Amino acid sequence: MTHIRDAVESDFESIVRINDSEVQQTSQMGLDRLGLLVRMSSYCKVATLEGQVAAFLIALREGAPYENDNYSWFASRFPIFLYIDRIVVDAHFSGHKIGSKLYGDMFEFARSHGIEVITCEYNIEPQNPASRVFHDKFGFKEVGTQWVAGGTKQVSLRAAET
Repeated sequence: MTHIRDAVESDFESIVRINDSEVQQTSQMGLDRLGLLVRMSSYCKVATLEGQVAAFLIALREGAPYENDNYSWFASRFPIFLYIDRIVVDAHFSGHKIGSKLYGDMFEFARSHGIEVITCEYNIEPQNPASRVFHDKFGFKEVGTQWVAGGTKQVSLRAAET
């Protein structure tokens, strides 16, 4: 059974390992960067299955001191929002709908805090079709695109109502 809880420091090595397994779709994140993201985040949870960290989700509210092109894009357009920095599911636990359970929990968090818009981005160059399908299920609509990472990646900037 999947259990969702706040991430704690003893989870950090597992979170970094899971992130590293999908770094081509996310971005590098060592322990120092993770610590910084956790301190800025409004939502940082892990999903556990079989006693192991199986996935994590980090999201930040408006007003965070986060230097990130995509976060800044949303901050210039939405006065109140929750930005999904990353969600990653350990490949060993795929097929258990863990990502959907984390998103359900995050949407409930947003509603309970009066946040009406959740934002995210995913790669469209290089393509990430699994992320597109996943986000479509939760009602995310494209609100823009931009090139990032020195022009090596194009992202679809998405927003969903809670």
